[in-house]
Amino acid sequence: MKRLIFFLLLAFVAAIGVLHTLTPGYMVFYHDTFRRLCYFPIAIGAIFYGIWGGLCLAVLSCLAFVPHLFLFWARGPEAYYSELSEIFFYLAAGLVIGLISSRENKLREKYKALSEKLAGSYKRLHDQASLLVEAEKQLGQSQKLSMLGHVSASLAHEIKNPLASIKGAAEILADEVPQGHPKYEFIEIMRSEISRLNHSVEDVLTYCRGKQHQVRSKQETIEKITSRVVSLLETRFKEKDIAVTIHRESYNQPFFADEAAMIQVLMNIMLNAVDAVGKNGRIMIDFDHLEKGCVIRISDDGPGIDDSMVKEVFQSFVTFKEDGTGLGLSISKRIIERLGGKIDIEKSSLGGAMFSIFLPENGFSTNESIKNV
Repeated sequence: MKRLIFFLLLAFVAAIGVLHTLTPGYMVFYHDTFRRLCYFPIAIGAIFYGIWGGLCLAVLSCLAFVPHLFLFWARGPEAYYSELSEIFFYLAAGLVIGLISSRENKLREKYKALSEKLAGSYKRLHDQASLLVEAEKQLGQSQKLSMLGHVSASLAHEIKNPLASIKGAAEILADEVPQGHPKYEFIEIMRSEISRLNHSVEDVLTYCRGKQHQVRSKQETIEKITSRVVSLLETRFKEKDIAVTIHRESYNQPFFADEAAMIQVLMNIMLNAVDAVGKNGRIMIDFDHLEKGCVIRISDDGPGIDDSMVKEVFQSFVTFKEDGTGLGLSISKRIIERLGGKIDIEKSSLGGAMFSIFLPENGFSTNESIKNV
């Protein structure tokens, strides 16, 4: 762009020289106009190109002014020297404007460098402030978890004694009701849930004592585990007339998983789905058996979860419910990761949220996203 402007200025100066040459000497008004027009390319050249641009255009303007000087040669020294002084004014204008322009350019570059330096400092300050905010947030969460640990230990200790009494009562009922009785199935569910609750209490106490977690693993097929969770939540489904669909398919080799752990995970996710959907809502469960594991997908037709909140829902104490604790999904995520799997949230085909759980075969650990499975 600057090169084009320079050539245009050269063309302008050359045109003035031609006009001086072709215009008769008695047309003084035109010659005075051409003479003053030369200051424009000198000033523009000095502004754009600094002192060297101003001097260069001033010299070229002097050359273009030479034909005009010859017209005054015969009019005597006084008229000639008066016109000749214009050359010094051209040079002086180019020099002065060029110096001012060069100084302005240097100041502009200096301020630009200072501005870039300030922008870098502001960015570093902003990043450090973000780190401080994040550190403060993590510290607050750690304090909450620490307090929760103390409360959980006390609560778990208090639960153990009444739980033992309930278990004893269930055993007495089991002895009095024969296996073929229609109610026997519910007694078995009660005994199993008491056992699972007791294991959960033991896990809390073990963790609070600082001991290593001992993995229990009664293995069961994922289809049976899911059916059992649906049975346990049947009353909740009926309260809102929720239609639950399980897509079962026949597989050559069933997929086994930790029963107690997966019951807890599926229970948390399905309870969230029950709270999310409205009256006459829909929940759909399907499975994908893969070469290296299995994917369980739980979809609902609720309002879904905003993309900006997907990462936060798995954090402790983050909840969208007024009476929620914000621990269900964070605990579920830890359980799945302990089993070597992954849990992710996607958009459901029903319009709401879809929780995708990948479980590896035989505890196979994967770093791949569920979406890529």
